[in-house]
Amino acid sequence: MDYTVSEKRAAAMAAITGSEKVQKALEFLKADHERCVREQVTIAKIASPTFHEEKRAAYMTEQFRALGLSDVHIDAAGNAIGVRKGKGNGPKVVIDGHMDTVYSLDTPLEPTFDGEYVYCPGIVDDTRALAAELSLIRALDAADIETDGDLVFLGTVQEEGIGAFGGAAAFFGENKDIDASIHMDGCGAEGIIYQSTGIKTLKITFHGIGGHAYMAFGEIANPLHAAARAVAKIADLKVPDYPKTTFAVSNFHAGTDAAIHAIVPEASIKINYRSNGAAELEALDKEIFRCIEEACAEETARWGKDTITYSVETYFDVKAGSLGEHDPLVEATWSAIEYLGNKPRLVEGGPTNASIPIGMGLPAVCIGDGGPDVFAHNAAKERFPVKDTWQMPQLTLMVALAAAGIDGVQGSVLE
Repeated sequence: MDYTVSEKRAAAMAAITGSEKVQKALEFLKADHERCVREQVTIAKIASPTFHEEKRAAYMTEQFRALGLSDVHIDAAGNAIGVRKGKGNGPKVVIDGHMDTVYSLDTPLEPTFDGEYVYCPGIVDDTRALAAELSLIRALDAADIETDGDLVFLGTVQEEGIGAFGGAAAFFGENKDIDASIHMDGCGAEGIIYQSTGIKTLKITFHGIGGHAYMAFGEIANPLHAAARAVAKIADLKVPDYPKTTFAVSNFHAGTDAAIHAIVPEASIKINYRSNGAAELEALDKEIFRCIEEACAEETARWGKDTITYSVETYFDVKAGSLGEHDPLVEATWSAIEYLGNKPRLVEGGPTNASIPIGMGLPAVCIGDGGPDVFAHNAAKERFPVKDTWQMPQLTLMVALAAAGIDGVQGSVLE
């Protein structure tokens, strides 16, 4: 795409990369890569499914303390937190990686290396970010870099699945003094996620009386039939191609084999719908509930004896939002990617922890997209490419310094 970084942001990145201390930190990250990968393997072997991140949180806080961070603690949500203090005259910037994986507690975690890739469930998503955070702290210390603003290193819980970005939501909800955030997810150094994909995941339960499939026939309405009517109506909905908008009924539950000859008293569906546009998500939400209400009314009218009702349980409700394509943080990230010799690209949408601050109106980006296919969320194939993947922490370093400012070198690009 045709994209030009403003002179102001280009000059800021030139000042940052022209600093001897920053160059020392960048070189340190490259030299520290082997140690970082070993640490990544160590963390990958700590089972950490969503809602069970306690052991990783303990490991991360132990490392934060060993590296001299202040205010090291595990918050009420379970997030691991440590602060590298700055001069106190610049923005407070979060550097985040999520601690949970999509794999169950009993998943074998036995890393193997074939000379090019390390294979292990969770070795990339998002273990890479956690190891990169520790390498970043070492690099900042080795280069004696003092930032204007504080850097808050964060290991978040509940990013995956029905965790619904719970750790990030809790952290940003509690900490109102954060000015910007950088989220690492993956291992590439090309893509820039600067948007929040709006997401809703709901469980809709249809309620009726229930009874014998033969004896009660014609006397009561069927919640399962109402659910089926709703799914058929939802399946026929049309959504825009741009901004990308999607929907899927992913689960359908009703009855048991023991009561196979029964009209069920309730039936439930689970549905996920998303959009990169707030207005489009709201419009889709209204259409989905129109389908549900029509289905209940039609099934009720079909028998005319009782009323089908429904209830809603919300698993996931994330606002759609976006930074401008030329937001200072986006331009700084673009410029840093170019400095590394890579081809930057803006990624349309993206369900990541960055969705939470973006939805709150804070500048935030997620990096790590791009590079070799790592088969994340595939236990048999998830793999980390060892060669040259020190660039993601290098990218994070430059963007974090651009956001927080460096004492005596360059003020924050956010100001």
